[in-house]
Amino acid sequence: MSEENRNGSLPDTEFPAEAASSVRQDVLGVVRQLPHLPGVYRFFDKNGKLLYVGKARDLIRRVSTYFQKTSPSPRIAMMVERIARLETTVTRSEVEALLLESNLIKTLHPHYNIIFRDDKSYPYLKITGQRFPRVVYYRGAVDRKNQYFGPFPNASAVRETIQILQKVFRLRTCEDSVFKNRTRPCLLYQIDRCSGPCAGLIADEDYRRDVENAARFLRGGQTAVLGELQEKMEGHAARLEFEEAASVRNQIAALSQVLQQQSMEADNDADVDIIAVVVKEGHACVNLAMVRGGRHLGDKAVFPGNMGNAVDHEGDRPEIQVLKAFLAQHYVDGQIPATLILNQELDDPQLLLALSGQCGHRIHLVFQPQGQRRFWLEMAQKNAAIALEGILSQSDLQLSRVRALIDQMKLDIDNPDNLRIEAFDISHTQGEAVQASCVVFHHCAMQNAEYRRYNIAGITPGDDYAAMQQVLTRRYEKLVGHEDLMPHIVLVDGGKGQVSMASRVFSELGHDLGRIVGVAKGEGRKVGLETLVYADGRLPQELGKESGVLMLVAQIRDEAHRFAITGMRARRDKKRHASRLEEIEGVGAKRRQRLLARFGSVRGIADASVDDLATVEGISYRLAQQIYDQLH
Repeated sequence: MSEENRNGSLPDTEFPAEAASSVRQDVLGVVRQLPHLPGVYRFFDKNGKLLYVGKARDLIRRVSTYFQKTSPSPRIAMMVERIARLETTVTRSEVEALLLESNLIKTLHPHYNIIFRDDKSYPYLKITGQRFPRVVYYRGAVDRKNQYFGPFPNASAVRETIQILQKVFRLRTCEDSVFKNRTRPCLLYQIDRCSGPCAGLIADEDYRRDVENAARFLRGGQTAVLGELQEKMEGHAARLEFEEAASVRNQIAALSQVLQQQSMEADNDADVDIIAVVVKEGHACVNLAMVRGGRHLGDKAVFPGNMGNAVDHEGDRPEIQVLKAFLAQHYVDGQIPATLILNQELDDPQLLLALSGQCGHRIHLVFQPQGQRRFWLEMAQKNAAIALEGILSQSDLQLSRVRALIDQMKLDIDNPDNLRIEAFDISHTQGEAVQASCVVFHHCAMQNAEYRRYNIAGITPGDDYAAMQQVLTRRYEKLVGHEDLMPHIVLVDGGKGQVSMASRVFSELGHDLGRIVGVAKGEGRKVGLETLVYADGRLPQELGKESGVLMLVAQIRDEAHRFAITGMRARRDKKRHASRLEEIEGVGAKRRQRLLARFGSVRGIADASVDDLATVEGISYRLAQQIYDQLH
């Protein structure tokens, strides 16, 4: 427990008689000492597993309600029975509590929280802050040196917008190293997609004006930009500058075409998010559609995890639980538009207050939109329903395959959701950068957060058996004496040889050989001809091309192979890049250290521009160009 104020007193709360165990008394003792302050609380079970993370305006009042005689729901009662330890962190405000809660949920994946996992940040469009700014696609943290517009729901929306800016405002998109070394304009200038600042074909002031107009266009000021362009064209014509007038006329034509295409999308508010939540059969989908600068940029469907285990202290409907979790986790570290259009009526002033405090402006919720907004919301809800139906049909198919596998392996598992499979594969390039992968299948789905890679060392290059022995030993020697924590099936990519090696490891560690299953490739490595090889004396099985069990096993096996080969390639490339960095004349140990300190890795150095490299102490622009050329 950290930063607790122990002067608080426990409210009048009647605790059940069965809570008299020493562990429960310890927990209740901690609850009684909680302060009347905002903060975040965390529940753990006897094995130290994180069960739940929550935020509170008043810690003692909120946490104590979990231990009342009458539980709000059976699922909460089940969770409370498992609580063996409680930790809290006091925060200065509800905003800080919201930030901390959402970050903990995203990073620690508590068992009873609804979790929105998003492996990538949302993309932005960036206009760089240089003499001749460049418009680029961008992911990552924003800063004050450049202008950022977005976020966008997907990469295609960013690229489409960049194409519009090229057509209308003719802004450059080329790399800085290319821009600084050109003496003649490229093809983009020839097709009127760039004004040629690299060759001095446009004045600084004119290019700067185009950049400003592009930024205003992205902020929703299309009509004002069009009016200014019209005045500019008329001014050129009055001064008999017909070529310049024709150029501006082409800009007006391109912008008018864009505005005509978007006339059906126009909205009075420049930035709006439309959020539709659909829940069915224990699954949920949230469809997020984004309107930026009056333009509908598209939508994205996201699916929360832990829906089957999730608890909600306030007894909200599942749709409201999902909506609250999405708002908190999606907007906690991102930009929030002033208007949110929702398909569920939300009454949570504390959440809105926290989000408003974070973004610095009021957030207006709309539940019954009219006109174009109503069409957007209906479209978002329909897309959410379609995406959810696709997931449910896949889930039904996957569930049938899992049940068939349980029957095939004669496993004593009543709930298919409990089946856990860990699969291993070895990857290397002629003995270089040997790496083993472990992927996990649980709850009828691949669990990406539990994937692990193992760098293999100290073996003869190319010895896959020794590599498998090493990774299985490292993975399962920690579980000796804890058979209840072992997976039901350990899948190895290979036939009798790999199964024999796995059997030797399990025999030495004392684990059950019946867990080991090898996947031997068929004749000609044709899909559907694989054979399952067992370590406990059972005869090998050929399941046939139409077997659902084989489809499931092949899916997990292929995922282990993909994860291994991508890790191996990254490790190999890192090693090769590192050697190439050492070979660059003028880059000694100190300069390498400074480069790595600035960019984090050799990959980061390779991704940096020449200008970024030149900002490192001891790296001249000429050397930066040399480093860039060497790594590309």
